[in-house]
Amino acid sequence: MKRFLWAAVAVVTVMTMQAKKPVMPPFLKHGDTIAVLSLSSTPKAGVVEKGVAALKQWGFKTKVGKHAQDEWRTFAGTPEQRRDDLLAALRDPSVKAILSSRGGYGAANVLALIPLDTLAKYPKWIIGYSDITGYLSAEYRAGHMSLHANMCGHLADTGGTDQESLWLRDILLGKLPAYHVPGHEYNHPGKATGILLGGNMSVYGDLAGSPYDFFAPEVIDYNDVIIFIEDVGENIAHLDRMLQHLRLRGILDKVQAVIVGRFDDCPPSRGYASTLEMVHDYLKDYDIPVCYDFPVGHDENWNYPLIVGCPVELNVGMDKVSLKFVP
Repeated sequence: MKRFLWAAVAVVTVMTMQAKKPVMPPFLKHGDTIAVLSLSSTPKAGVVEKGVAALKQWGFKTKVGKHAQDEWRTFAGTPEQRRDDLLAALRDPSVKAILSSRGGYGAANVLALIPLDTLAKYPKWIIGYSDITGYLSAEYRAGHMSLHANMCGHLADTGGTDQESLWLRDILLGKLPAYHVPGHEYNHPGKATGILLGGNMSVYGDLAGSPYDFFAPEVIDYNDVIIFIEDVGENIAHLDRMLQHLRLRGILDKVQAVIVGRFDDCPPSRGYASTLEMVHDYLKDYDIPVCYDFPVGHDENWNYPLIVGCPVELNVGMDKVSLKFVP
């Protein structure tokens, strides 16, 4: 009997904890400081400097991580050095947001060195995509929202004046966009509300079973969730296995909707005319809204900033799709 009571208390505690809405980090104001770090791979020459210049044009101050341009194997420093840069930025009260210079590879070996309760102490915007999905997933499990968005490479290319970059700037300053995009022939119409979670399939798939996994049962089972998926440079067989993994984990049975982004440099094969056709085969029998070719992925000219962990309203039609953030 005593064992049963303890088990019941544990279940209620988990449900209460995971039902609590994640915290949106404080918005910035002009003159605030953004730290530029290389949380995964080493950036190309000039990317950090040009990205910093764009942030300054937006009216922000910047601090560049000590190891932001280091080279250790293919990484921007050892796991310990990248961890130290991240912790320094989190602990620095003058830093209000953290922008990664690029993605690449290496998030998991840094996260292994940072407990979730340490991340939980510092609600600051972490910004990036691709391999940075790992950090965004960890931030959600630590109780914070974050930003799946372009990084220094895109700011370096455009000077921060393109629409995707201006939306990122506006979000940081507290102005949340509402997106309206064209429909797609595979769309499954409908409306849904829920917490927006997702990013790079390869990255969050590798976090399954870890404390940093935002698709863990204690999240998916106790929240209405809308997921978004994208990837790059994968073959059809690997993408098929990742979708099967989502299905076998029960995630596709429990979400309120799916936003399918782009799968750049993922050529069709195995009898499929396109990657989206293969994804459609997986999702067509689920009675939930699904939209295809939403602007999220590795094409930085087609990668809208998305607030991970934020409640959203999704309206999917055959001719158009709208996504609204409702924190």
